[in-house]
Amino acid sequence: MNHSEMKARLARMIVERTFRYRDDPPFTLVSGKQSNFYFNCKPTTLDPEGMNLIGNIIFDMLEDSGISAVGGLTLGADPMANAVAVISYQRNHPIKAFIVRKDAKEHGTGSAIEGNVKEGERVAVLDDVITTGRSTIIAIEKAEEEGLIVDRVITLIDREEENGKENIKQHVKKVESIFTRTDIMSLYEQERETDHEQW
Repeated sequence: MNHSEMKARLARMIVERTFRYRDDPPFTLVSGKQSNFYFNCKPTTLDPEGMNLIGNIIFDMLEDSGISAVGGLTLGADPMANAVAVISYQRNHPIKAFIVRKDAKEHGTGSAIEGNVKEGERVAVLDDVITTGRSTIIAIEKAEEEGLIVDRVITLIDREEENGKENIKQHVKKVESIFTRTDIMSLYEQERETDHEQW
């Protein structure tokens, strides 16, 4: 599969496994806000095919970027970072994975970052979903506190609300999403119309 084909397949997986829509009652988000749609990315990001697709797509986005490692706040970013690390090794251009702890260890080195990364490395912060951008910003701040240079942010899905992308851009200028809510909603509506016509 080429890059476009991989994105198309991943989008279908997200519609099937990750995206949920309902009018009433609405979903309650982490932020406390109510929404008619919800993305639970784990059934996609932890799936073998999903990880393969995500790893390849993000690797393509990072090719020739000089990025040496990818990671983000646990738990959302972990399967994405691991996928990139495995695919990058298979494609002969290793990119390391790292994990940003929510709370630094109280023993040992006390580091907020786990992984074989060192001060001065250029990294990309990953996240599965942008809503307010809060978890992504926490990851950026903790990575920078450890001396990492955060070059860009890549997310699986941008919900396109609550100024999430704009909030992140106050910290890192380059923010890319594989999909937006608009992309997924469009595919969802298309598939729903197809199902209706088949009935």
